[in-house]
Amino acid sequence: MLAVLLLTGCIANGGAPSATTAPPQVNVQEAPASNAPLETTQASTKIPVYWIGRSEDEVYLYREFRDISGDGNPVTTALRIMMAEKPLDRDFFTPWQEPGNLATSISGKNVITVDISRDAFNSNLDAGMAQRAVQQLVYTATAAASSSGLINSGQQIQVVILVDGHTDFMAFGQVRLGQPMSRDASLVAPLWIIDPQEDTSLPAGTVKFNGRSTDSSKPVSWRILQENGSGEKTAVLTGQAKATGDTGQLGVFTFSATLKPGKYELRVSQVDASGQTDESSTDTRLFSVS
Repeated sequence: MLAVLLLTGCIANGGAPSATTAPPQVNVQEAPASNAPLETTQASTKIPVYWIGRSEDEVYLYREFRDISGDGNPVTTALRIMMAEKPLDRDFFTPWQEPGNLATSISGKNVITVDISRDAFNSNLDAGMAQRAVQQLVYTATAAASSSGLINSGQQIQVVILVDGHTDFMAFGQVRLGQPMSRDASLVAPLWIIDPQEDTSLPAGTVKFNGRSTDSSKPVSWRILQENGSGEKTAVLTGQAKATGDTGQLGVFTFSATLKPGKYELRVSQVDASGQTDESSTDTRLFSVS
């Protein structure tokens, strides 16, 4: 039986939203929307949130898991984090502003309705970035609902965005809202690191890394760089990992490395058919070992 959430409001705390750095301009994607795979049920103390990040000349959606407490509406909680907080990874950002009002509900037909106040859109975006921002909301809402077990991840799920209870609002002056939207698989990052998260401190010895790739047929090239006392980084370990899953489909990659105390950066990229590293698919993560 699918769970149905009552419409629950979330009033943002604090005063006016802080200023944000103007995001880069990006092109509008012409690819049709795709029903990208949903998250599976996770531990109740973690919730998935999507952010926007740049990889070389491309701009993608990336996911982090955030710690939560309490038993509030997980979809509303995830969206509030997405709009009012900063990502853990300093390479990511959000163009959304903290809303005065935010409420979500889920119908028995796997449709999430998000009703948000117009102050959340107080950013000046071009069409391509506005498209990504709207998909950031769609991905976060569907991820939170699926990982919390509120919807069936094996079925299609859509999101309807209302603004102050109304349809036809132009998000950031660029994207018309009010109609059901699905995930656009063309906008999600080709791969990202799941663990460790940014600025995590790990015990010395064998450290396990894992991440997600959109195409398990492509090997994942990884490098671990160590920072010296002057801030420079030197590669200390390199290798390749194979993502699990069917060819051309979503997969998870895992590898381990033995590390001594220090500050490190992990860099992962997909490897193309010619054996070259595709830098446009790179994700990085800073962590320390003690």
